Amino acid sequence: MNNLLETFCYVDDVCHTVNLILAHQEHLLPAKTRGPRAGLCHSEIVCILILFHQSNARHFKGFYTNYVKRHLRQEFPGLVSYSRFITLQKDVLLHMWCVVQGLLGEQTGITFIDSTSLDVCHIKREKQHKVFEGFAKKSKTTTGWFFGFKLHLCVNDKGELLSFWLTAANDSDLSCVEKLTQGLVGKIYGDKGYISQELTSKLAERGLNLITKLRKNMKPKMMKSYDALMLRKRALIESVIDQLKNISQIEHSRHRSTTNFMLNLLSGLAAYGLQPKKPSLDLHHLSDSDDLIVL
Repeated sequence: MNNLLETFCYVDDVCHTVNLILAHQEHLLPAKTRGPRAGLCHSEIVCILILFHQSNARHFKGFYTNYVKRHLRQEFPGLVSYSRFITLQKDVLLHMWCVVQGLLGEQTGITFIDSTSLDVCHIKREKQHKVFEGFAKKSKTTTGWFFGFKLHLCVNDKGELLSFWLTAANDSDLSCVEKLTQGLVGKIYGDKGYISQELTSKLAERGLNLITKLRKNMKPKMMKSYDALMLRKRALIESVIDQLKNISQIEHSRHRSTTNFMLNLLSGLAAYGLQPKKPSLDLHHLSDSDDLIVL
């Protein structure tokens, strides 16, 4: 319960700040619709969504009806019905975004970059799928074809998220690197999909050194032994992606609106950011030496 209390305190501070900002911009917002007053505040809704992604539950409806409403009534006295909660959660998309932004890690000079597929339905049902019509696209990875989106991530050597970006599935990994790495400096390690002399030059002008492996048809080149080691440690970001998908559950095929899709994704990222222990590298005993090897 201490973890729930700590999570709520952090979420409540963020939501309170967001609500204060929105209160000063009421003239920019549409008029409020009629209806009963919400029994849950924004902080409680965000907290319940994050709590679901921290649990082992696979379906939110079962989690909410069988766990939250039965065992957390003392913590959330204003609990509403499941259908009412689904209606209310659409109002906290901005709050959840701000919660995730506050959980992003600090730069350490070492960054790993990669992307992962987010399926929204089975590839055989792509032509029948209507929820993401015009948004989701068909593409292919090393494991086969999929229909949905791509999530692009940057993490530091402590396994903390530094930035993220969502694109259609058929967009190149190179398409959003400049936006994804905005403000980052030091060294960034990626796979062969990020090989681009033009991109490398643009990032170098900003103080970011892009380092990738070579394709089989490329000539060998000299590389620092430290950088070669970091390329082998790039599996760290694969571990982060694995936890996001299998623990934080950022991917499933039951979405009924684009808002719920984004809310589910952000909730999963927030749940990961609040994890006390993340995949990380112990680099205290390593130094960035000038020893060169042939890659």
